[in-house]
Amino acid sequence: MQYDNYKVRAVLRWIDGLNHQGTKRVGVPALFGMNFQTVSTAEKLKTSDGLNGGYLPGTTTPGPLLVRALQYLNDQVGRMVNEIKRRSLESSTAIIISAKHGQSPQNPNQLTRIDDTPIINGANAVCGQNGKPIVAFGTDDDAIMWWLTNTSQASASCVRNYLWGHPATGVTYSGGSRTLQHSGLRKIYTGQAAATYFGVPKSDPRHPDVWGVVHVGVVYTTGTKIAEHGGANPEDRDVPILVYAPGAVAPGSHSESVETTQIAPTILHLLGLNPNELQAVRIEGTKILPGS
Repeated sequence: MQYDNYKVRAVLRWIDGLNHQGTKRVGVPALFGMNFQTVSTAEKLKTSDGLNGGYLPGTTTPGPLLVRALQYLNDQVGRMVNEIKRRSLESSTAIIISAKHGQSPQNPNQLTRIDDTPIINGANAVCGQNGKPIVAFGTDDDAIMWWLTNTSQASASCVRNYLWGHPATGVTYSGGSRTLQHSGLRKIYTGQAAATYFGVPKSDPRHPDVWGVVHVGVVYTTGTKIAEHGGANPEDRDVPILVYAPGAVAPGSHSESVETTQIAPTILHLLGLNPNELQAVRIEGTKILPGS
């Protein structure tokens, strides 16, 4: 909350036409914003300040730490809105609220914390060559995402077969143990399949050579966090989008699926600019959000 307070203070100063330090009048920006970390942290911490984090076990109801975080966010957004009104800017200001990710699992009873070190060591032992590890780099939160030292399809298939045949035991929310098949994964994409998943050529070095989608609740960690993001489950990816733009967006709700990538062209549209000026919009055909 203290960290987010610094950013809120900057936004309030921008609304007042000042620089972020409040030392110079520069005019209200045409485009500005911030992100909050408080809710994300409250979803991941098991406890903080004597309050249980995340959601109540067996439910998707926010627990006390998360309730406090949500109320904090609500209060801070309220401060910004009130300052916009105080400066008589409400009729010319659009406000968009969303999130870049969710957290999984919501229900703590689904949690299985798995140490990925033995999994990586096993893959290196089985699929490495001439004493060289097969895993060059990995980032595993609630997914497995590995880049390999040997990017051939044969090496990728070796890693896939190892992961699929390897059971992994982890720690549950209550401190018990749970063993899951397939290294805790429900789908594994390697080599060309991984490139196809991300919509890029296999020759593009940025995509992972191994992409593993976990069973809901799996978090690769040796710590105490109770949720994580970065994976492909709905709880990671499904987020709300709220658009408030007086005179440009009519009140109402839309039930169709949209993407957070549609926020950027919507901002340009609301500013009276051409969304097709964005290269990604031209390449991907990204549409503005419905109702604008």
